[in-house]
Amino acid sequence: MARAAEPEPSHQQRWAIIGAGPSGLAATRTLTARGLEVDVYESASDVGGLWNIDNPRSTVYESAHLISSRTTTQFAEFPMPPGTPDYPGHRALRRYFGDYADRFGLRERIRFTTTVTRLEPLHAASEDAAPQWRVDSVPTGVDAGHETHSEVYDGVILANGTLAEPSVPELPGSFDGRVLHTRDYRQASALAGERVLIVGAGNSGCDIAVDAVHTAASVDMSVRRGYYFVPKYLFGKPADTLNEGRPLPRPLKQFLDARLLRLFTGDPVRFGFPAADYKIYESHPIVNTLVLHHAGQGDVSIRPGLRSVDGDTVTFTDGSTGQYDVILLATGYRLDYPFIDREHLNWQGMAPRLYLNIFEPSFRGVYVMGMIEASGIGWQGRFEQAELLADYLAAPPEAQAAFRARVQNRPWPDLTAGYRYLALERMSYYVNKHAYRREVRRQRDRLARDARRALPVMTHLPAADRTQPHETGARA
Repeated sequence: MARAAEPEPSHQQRWAIIGAGPSGLAATRTLTARGLEVDVYESASDVGGLWNIDNPRSTVYESAHLISSRTTTQFAEFPMPPGTPDYPGHRALRRYFGDYADRFGLRERIRFTTTVTRLEPLHAASEDAAPQWRVDSVPTGVDAGHETHSEVYDGVILANGTLAEPSVPELPGSFDGRVLHTRDYRQASALAGERVLIVGAGNSGCDIAVDAVHTAASVDMSVRRGYYFVPKYLFGKPADTLNEGRPLPRPLKQFLDARLLRLFTGDPVRFGFPAADYKIYESHPIVNTLVLHHAGQGDVSIRPGLRSVDGDTVTFTDGSTGQYDVILLATGYRLDYPFIDREHLNWQGMAPRLYLNIFEPSFRGVYVMGMIEASGIGWQGRFEQAELLADYLAAPPEAQAAFRARVQNRPWPDLTAGYRYLALERMSYYVNKHAYRREVRRQRDRLARDARRALPVMTHLPAADRTQPHETGARA
């Protein structure tokens, strides 16, 4: 393990945050609340990240809504306004993030329509010091190398999202029609009158299938593995609000929830989907049962995996064929931090290996926000992640050193809670929300204790003066 890097405390430190989506806003809020200086770089003209449909990097479509409910997703310090639906759409969410930024004065920190093109470490002041970082940026839409602006920071926080760079597999052959990715899809009218084949059945793929049945000539879905389909409502309430107390033991939760789904949605196999060869919650569930309704009505046909493509004809692994005008790839997204070399992120396999998905273990001044996926963790879970980072950056040097020693010299915690997640790209940074939030709280508590020990004892003051400030004025 690399030697822990010491911060350089001789000047007012400044931090660059890349991205003003939910995680970037959470980082901006928590760092500034602790008096830290930040500049936020946002390529779009407004906050919201992917929930800003006008953002060139946005991957939402007109019918996109939350798949987790409002109360389990929102920032705890800033509830969504009364009257907000249980599962709000992208327009309501864009307003929410705008209101959040306004409420806490975050916009003044953000450099809108500014795209980061490169992050480079500079020579450290000493062997034990973390390097400063040069941030190169250009106005959005301008090629790198033209009008480049550079600034130097004590560290960088990557919050540019995990669902922007499409994962595009190579088709087994040559297709004469249009090939799209879910990233390219905005509304069902784009598929009007077309014979559509959707490859994959994640949440976006199922949403688009439900959209397309109203305009397309036909809709087929090519699905290679089984899924668990979770309804948005159970017993008249948002499904993810039913077990918000103490978490059930993993085996019991998997047993009960799998049977509850069978009771409410039936067996997806009878609609043509393959049987799942894994237990529930070992992959991200699909929060969409309308696709089952449309499959049951014959609006959507479920096909197996692709064997070959020739012209407008697709041959499937069972030997059957179909003719299509559009192949729409619902094949997910891959992590992408294009402005920084992977060596600075401890990249291993399909994702960076970071302590609590935040801290690069050599502590060279690079941190990541939002690189977590978990069923039900919401934006509050990401806010808590940002609180831990802010606590660390604002802590006394002694407390920071103790934290780094724990990260570098002790085994890292298990964040899976015993769930055996599938070896998929999206699952490579998946965590169990209860295990993750518990460990974040634990590390915040330890940082706070270490910080208190590092503070000088004010023995020269009377005891009363060492208490918290209190109100003054006349008493009755």
